[in-house]
Amino acid sequence: MAEWFSRPVLCVSDLDASVDFYVGQLGFTQPWRHEEDGKALVAQVERQGCALILSSQWPGRVGKGLIFISLDADVLDLLRAELEQRSVDVRDGQWGYRLMVVTDPDGNELYFPYPNPA
Repeated sequence: MAEWFSRPVLCVSDLDASVDFYVGQLGFTQPWRHEEDGKALVAQVERQGCALILSSQWPGRVGKGLIFISLDADVLDLLRAELEQRSVDVRDGQWGYRLMVVTDPDGNELYFPYPNPA
């Protein structure tokens, strides 16, 4: 049986600014980007197996994304410390359980759930 691979698309207003945030602030890399007539339209960013597509092609959808990214508790604590050291605005949230929430410059949200205590 084939494995599934997912790359969610987040709509952004300024592709270059968004890539700068994901790479410079969140520690992602940018393996590729697509340009037309010298204007960047789409790029992929990824970090440790988490791949996201950033697209500036649908202005009406900008900032409406919400993604859950699951990590082990010890890794999540390390990530939180790393992001806070980089001056990323990290918030606590709830979705029936505790979350770490990061919002990108356009308002797209990354939800990192903490494992429920035993």
